[in-house]
Amino acid sequence: MCCLCQPEVLPEERPFFKKNYPQFLVRTKGPQPYQALALKKGCGSCVFLDNRRCKVYEHRTAYCRQFPYHIYASDKIKVELDLSCRGAWFGKGNDAMTEAKDLIKRAEGRIEEALAESKEVYREFYANCKEAGVYQDPSMLRMTVSENVSMFTDLAYLSRIMDMSQIEPVMALSGMRPETQLDMDSLQEAGMDLAMDSMSSSDPLSVPVYCDKDWNWNMFMAKGGEIEWFVMDDDGEMHSKGKADAAKIKLRVPDEEGTKVLRDYVNILNQRDSFMGSVFSMMDQNGYEDDMTNAYFGSMAVTVMDLLWRMSMLDHFMGIGNGAEGMREAIIFYDMDRLDAPAIGAFV
Repeated sequence: MCCLCQPEVLPEERPFFKKNYPQFLVRTKGPQPYQALALKKGCGSCVFLDNRRCKVYEHRTAYCRQFPYHIYASDKIKVELDLSCRGAWFGKGNDAMTEAKDLIKRAEGRIEEALAESKEVYREFYANCKEAGVYQDPSMLRMTVSENVSMFTDLAYLSRIMDMSQIEPVMALSGMRPETQLDMDSLQEAGMDLAMDSMSSSDPLSVPVYCDKDWNWNMFMAKGGEIEWFVMDDDGEMHSKGKADAAKIKLRVPDEEGTKVLRDYVNILNQRDSFMGSVFSMMDQNGYEDDMTNAYFGSMAVTVMDLLWRMSMLDHFMGIGNGAEGMREAIIFYDMDRLDAPAIGAFV
């Protein structure tokens, strides 16, 4: 999975590549371009990936070494684990805490600079929230979700939470009752719209990627209400595997074991500073109109709906099911996109 993530080449890493592989150093596009390693055909895997092995493994970039860990700077530093990496689920290999501490030590210089900037961004954000009258204690929001996590794995409560986040000035989970007449069509549409939005690009670099059990890179592109499933080969070529009318993909509900996996994932999201930072970014973009409670609970609910619809889509194409294994596969498909969401902090 990591070999599809075009890594930045840090200043101290450039001499090796300039001397030995100058043709494979490129400048990325976008508002903040940086030097990176080239991709096959400009959109495939890293040019140094040969027969699923790295040709410059001993000289791989800091960002390659970090994967699947992400160092996030908010008003503090936190290391987050990318669950789109299949290896993160096996319980084998190196100790994650030891590796995370080592990464922090290696990135100390970058962290100090980023943390100074991100702390100021967070200070300004909290000041804006208080001035607008929408500030809430983030630790209390997390505690509330933790105490009511089952609400975020139940469609009847999810529907009510999404509604209340739009209607109530300051919503509360305590005393909330589930929907008695669940509108599955509306929920289906909500989940589909969220997922389809992320797939609506013709650029393979911008669409969701699912690395399956056979290590294939599956990509999904939406156009005109239709989803086309592609598999990218090692040379960067896209091969069509099938199509589906998005409206005909029925929303699946996880069974008891699948719900347990989903509940664990909600708890992980609830502890991620980058998830909180993503909610804060949305509040800033919306001009501080929504109370932080509504924004946080609402974002958690729509995140789960997006995930459930993606599970349904994978089941439609690949038959992953809606049990524990199916939910794990859906999280593997979804988590990198979740970590890529805009946030007011920064990954370093």
